[in-house]
Amino acid sequence: MKKKRKPKTTMPGTAQKIIKPAHPGEPEKVEIAVEGADDLYREIRIENTLQDEDGKEVGLKEGADVDVTVEAEPEATKPKENSKKAKGAN
Repeated sequence: MKKKRKPKTTMPGTAQKIIKPAHPGEPEKVEIAVEGADDLYREIRIENTLQDEDGKEVGLKEGADVDVTVEAEPEATKPKENSKKAKGAN
């Protein structure tokens, strides 16, 4: 059975600030500015832990260019009412 691909969108962003933990044992955070997001919601903060191709943990550097991807299960989405692509027109 063919697995359905999840609908997704990807936007560019920049790691603006590395935030050191306030308490020992807490993870370091990174603040990412997402290009194209509304002004009030442009920054997101996540744990600054990624995995490289060898599975080793790495962290973003301040100023790093990133891609922010949002994806969802097909059942969690609906067609856009005003979308030309949704109506089959190109």
